[in-house]
Amino acid sequence: MSIAKADFIEGIAKGMAVLESFDTERQRLNATLAAERAGLTRAAARRHLLTLAHLGYLETDGSYFWMAPKVLRFSGSYLASSRLPRALQPTLNRLAAQTGESFSAVVLDGEEVVIVARSGSYGTPTRVLAYGLHLGARLPAHATSTGRVLLAAMAPAQFTQWLKGRHLARLTPRTVTQARGLRQLIARARKDDYCFASEEHELGVQALAVPLRDMQGHTVAALNVVLSGTRYQEETLQREMLPLLFEAAREVRSLL
Repeated sequence: MSIAKADFIEGIAKGMAVLESFDTERQRLNATLAAERAGLTRAAARRHLLTLAHLGYLETDGSYFWMAPKVLRFSGSYLASSRLPRALQPTLNRLAAQTGESFSAVVLDGEEVVIVARSGSYGTPTRVLAYGLHLGARLPAHATSTGRVLLAAMAPAQFTQWLKGRHLARLTPRTVTQARGLRQLIARARKDDYCFASEEHELGVQALAVPLRDMQGHTVAALNVVLSGTRYQEETLQREMLPLLFEAAREVRSLL
């Protein structure tokens, strides 16, 4: 949303920028690194780091800072109050119990997708799940089946704006990193109403995703199944998994 300049509190924005500068690549930051990542002066970054530590959102050894458990209050409040995860959880658990595979519901947040609901573990104890696919995990939209389904829900002009000037990181040798190639994949996902991604985010991991729409036809999330350890043909997953995903999407439509 947009707000009037007079209503914008710059201090909060800077503090959030510092907090968001922590990620899986950099779990510990000093004032210099935080300043670079948040686009602030070192002095300003240091004050924000110290304030966040004082409030209990960061921990520190005096030089470096890292996230404290208190930051989970935000995600916990979202999961407890948001209707989307609660509405989808029973369906995700049923799909996992039925197939022995792992299912997730995902939303788009800028250049990343965020897992907001995950199925319970119904597979064999030795089955290896994809790294990083925990609740709240953030994954690059361009390299994931769910991300492409959600990008396909954008109007073409909106997607063009999203893509403009964006760096598409190469995560594996199979990751599509060219804008033209991604446009083609998004166009196909828009036409097919599903997306299959094979080893683009992580080697040995494949995923199939469909959009989740509300009663007005708006795509509000994506549903996917993630398979690891064995390489599947897209045609096999189309036959065995796609009907289950489409049926689940129809089931939950009235709940979204």
